[in-house]
Amino acid sequence: MNLGNLKLNGNIFLAPMAGITDIPYRRIMKRFGAALVYSEMISANGLVRAGAKTRQLMLSSPEEQPLGIQLFGSDPEIMAEAAREAAPYAQLIDLNFGCPAKKVIRAGAGCALMRNPERIGRIVAAVRNATSLPLTVKIRAGWDNDSVNYLEVARLAAAEGADAVTLHPRTRSQGFGGKADWSLIRRLKNAIDVPVIGSGDIFTPEDGLEMERNTGCDAIMVGRGSFGNPWLLQNIHNLQNELPLQVPSRLERYCTLRDHWQMFIHFYGPRRAVGHMRKHLAWYARGMNDACEFRHKVNRALTPEGLIEAIDGFFGPTEPGDLRV
Repeated sequence: MNLGNLKLNGNIFLAPMAGITDIPYRRIMKRFGAALVYSEMISANGLVRAGAKTRQLMLSSPEEQPLGIQLFGSDPEIMAEAAREAAPYAQLIDLNFGCPAKKVIRAGAGCALMRNPERIGRIVAAVRNATSLPLTVKIRAGWDNDSVNYLEVARLAAAEGADAVTLHPRTRSQGFGGKADWSLIRRLKNAIDVPVIGSGDIFTPEDGLEMERNTGCDAIMVGRGSFGNPWLLQNIHNLQNELPLQVPSRLERYCTLRDHWQMFIHFYGPRRAVGHMRKHLAWYARGMNDACEFRHKVNRALTPEGLIEAIDGFFGPTEPGDLRV
């Protein structure tokens, strides 16, 4: 599919997720079939003020391109300047109008802007004038059940130059509770002329295919379902192409998470990598026998050597050729 002038080799996207979609995570998911990956959510204010930590969030590797950089903020001029700053690092700019985090809401950004569609329109117009890169927006259904206004917001964004709209069909008040209402994605697809990207509750390959078929969306965005499970993206692609599903063996999980670990070491350094890797290891082990005991060992590991010992003891082959399925 195409987003503006950006040609993509598939329609399975990895959602931007704060504290998750760093370079190592994006590289892993790219290997398993993500056609488009995004940076973590980046503060426009922080970027314009030249904060070193904020700029680090825009770093990438050739392996993960094309890369979308997601920005959040509430001031049209600052958002436009941030887009100009981000453009050399990205192949696409995404604007976040859907984040429900309290810190973001207090700043008048993210989903708080769903209560001010006119400002969203001004932000999109300002960013559109600031860059020629493909421009997408991510929205929620609305602020709460009494103010479901995603159709109005999406039409405004498209009219001001957005090349696609991503809809997470929950309100801000729902957070991530309840069930995403995919029927809203179908209604949005029928209401606007730009591509629609569906997001929310894709945890199995069948979920991905069902969303695509039942809503008519142009692309599907996988978020929390990818935690410790890059095979989800691969298997959605397999279902799309009537190929058999792949069930990873214990050794395949081991090899993938060891690659993930090595990327963490390279990117963060050995000491910081330990803290960053813990949550991912818990996700990789989810549903496996003795996973609870493994999580305890991981949380007690304070050094890279201790972490590797826990990983090898749980996932690694006990003898050459032993798959430990």
